[in-house]
Amino acid sequence: MAQLKEGSKAPSFEGIDQSGNKIKLSDYKGKKIVLYFYPKDSTPGCTAEACNLRDNHDSLLKKGFAVIGVSPDSEKSHKNFAGKYSLPFPLIADESKKILNDYGVWGEKKMYGKSYFGVIRTTFIIDEKGVIEKIITKVNTSEHTEQILDLYKQ
Repeated sequence: MAQLKEGSKAPSFEGIDQSGNKIKLSDYKGKKIVLYFYPKDSTPGCTAEACNLRDNHDSLLKKGFAVIGVSPDSEKSHKNFAGKYSLPFPLIADESKKILNDYGVWGEKKMYGKSYFGVIRTTFIIDEKGVIEKIITKVNTSEHTEQILDLYKQ
């Protein structure tokens, strides 16, 4: 898949969240979406990011944003993660990595000199018409909401 750019049409997606609900991009027509991709439930960085989005969820809703998280973890893992941290937004279980691949966020990573494949932490902000408005590739996990809202300051 070609690298997505700001101004590209967002690839449509469909997945199951932690509550067994089917979540589709088309369900959010007319709303802005914060679609964030993260590597793994209950790891320090991913927990910080999810909790920051949770703590600021009302501010994001007031600004017209819906929040959706995606990782390759299972529905059960998402259910435990969302329950433990009282996450108020859907987390899509993308075990097949279809959505991750469609958005170009499954790729080679390096840690401690070893290469492996995993989720490249990225957030896409999709506008009301399904177009990618902003892409955040250098995610600040503990201040992610501020990072998002700063992009929309006049």
